[in-house]
Amino acid sequence: MSSSIPGPIEVTDEVLYANAHPSMAHTSPEFIPVFGDCIRMTRDVLFTKDAQPFIISGSGTLGWDQVAANLVEPNDNVLVLHSGYFGDSFAECLESYGANVTELQASLGHGVSPSQLERALREKQYKMVTLTHVDTSTGVLSDAKALAGVVHDVSPDALVVVDAVCSVASEEIRMDDWGLDVVLTASQKGLGTPPGLSILVASQRALGVFRKRIAPVSSYYVSWKKWLPIMEAYEANRPAYFATPPVNLIYAYNISLKQIVRSPALPLTERFKRHNQASQTVKDALECLGLVQVAQCKEERANGMTAVYFPEGVTAADLLPRMASRGVVIAGGLHKDIKDKYFRIGHMGVTAVDEKRGDIEKIVNSLRDSFADIKAQKNHVKH
Repeated sequence: MSSSIPGPIEVTDEVLYANAHPSMAHTSPEFIPVFGDCIRMTRDVLFTKDAQPFIISGSGTLGWDQVAANLVEPNDNVLVLHSGYFGDSFAECLESYGANVTELQASLGHGVSPSQLERALREKQYKMVTLTHVDTSTGVLSDAKALAGVVHDVSPDALVVVDAVCSVASEEIRMDDWGLDVVLTASQKGLGTPPGLSILVASQRALGVFRKRIAPVSSYYVSWKKWLPIMEAYEANRPAYFATPPVNLIYAYNISLKQIVRSPALPLTERFKRHNQASQTVKDALECLGLVQVAQCKEERANGMTAVYFPEGVTAADLLPRMASRGVVIAGGLHKDIKDKYFRIGHMGVTAVDEKRGDIEKIVNSLRDSFADIKAQKNHVKH
């Protein structure tokens, strides 16, 4: 059975084996350089020289708490750019830490445009602007580079925070060049590791804002006062302790990062191209079937996943079991406004970049055969 959901994704055999590493102390001399190397390679994925990675046990959602607890003080104004389900959730998290949140909502199937953002920034001062790079509920890719550029031009003191859970390692993100202050993600999507790691990278500017805060950090577990010394120690090849890291997952993450950023056969830029090619193959096949994507504009369609409306008369109960019977697991809808009207396909990580596996071909053939089967059955019922 092949998992073609938008995460957790398939992982390579080498990552799977690394996750089965014998359990050991996080202070072990063998483990310390593994963790330190993960911190360094995480920077490489995001093209940043000096931003600070935080690799903490937790899901991608924990990244929201890190941002809210460490960078938001009571009554700070935060602008949340909304392109799907995860904009609502990030806003709710920020509000729970005392932020005054304004949501700038794009129409369904679109991202917020630079001109919409510019108008909003001219109306009010914000400490922070957040955006979801790829919203997993819609497959919409927001133009992080252009949106960050607008923030820097119109409201240069505002922090730019990118929820990149569904985009890191499948979409290009140049943290330093684009002026991003926080990129938060998780292990189970494009980074090709089993779920369980909250991975966040903060710019030196963001750390400066954190250090100047007046109110105390409003969380114990995600406080950067606790975690920053831990990350600095492991990168300097010294053990440190605040909370026990998930040793096995970090071994797995280490191997996946080496495959992503240190493979002579597949440089990172080529990896992005492979994702784009795999994505286009799937999307072209869906168009040939007459299906309509949730993401309306071609330039706003993610490399790592595709969200597609069911044709009239077809439901998840018709399609998902047929795909599963052909060895491909896909996901139903997530966005509350269209939850039962669409489905989602993941094509990131090893599925997209290792052509020898034949995963993309299998997805495409399974879709064609499943829809042909559905059509034949419905025609039979009519007669």
